[in-house]
Amino acid sequence: MRVSTKGDYACRALLSLALHIDEPGPTSVSDIARRTGLPQPYLEQILLALKGAGLVRSKRGVGGGYILARPTAEIRLSEILSAVDGPISLGDFGEPHQDGACDHEGQCVLLAIWHEAGEMMRRHMEGFTLAEIAQAAQGSKPWPDLLSTPLSL
Repeated sequence: MRVSTKGDYACRALLSLALHIDEPGPTSVSDIARRTGLPQPYLEQILLALKGAGLVRSKRGVGGGYILARPTAEIRLSEILSAVDGPISLGDFGEPHQDGACDHEGQCVLLAIWHEAGEMMRRHMEGFTLAEIAQAAQGSKPWPDLLSTPLSL
């Protein structure tokens, strides 16, 4: 699996909102773009997708902008990525035959491996909440040690 630019930008935008959650009122797209260094027109499209997924709410007009729709401890990295990129997987290869009958020289074995690898990636991304990521970014929690983070098989 590869995290797209859109997925990375979505995570960065929500992290920015999480890091400034104590500030009153919604945060404008221009403020998020300035703080994150992301291009504003593209960020607007991403925020609309995140709004559609129920991760942010918006307010129009003067003093408008975006706020997180749920507490940061309830927003998982996997949700953010799925909101803009679709389901987390290694690809859309289809499902392996369930009865062991495979008509294309073992293709079903590979399909099963791709499916399991995608599931491992999804479970790994579900293991991170926006709250934990914000705490690590602020230095109040250690950064994830990806070498020792267990990936359950």
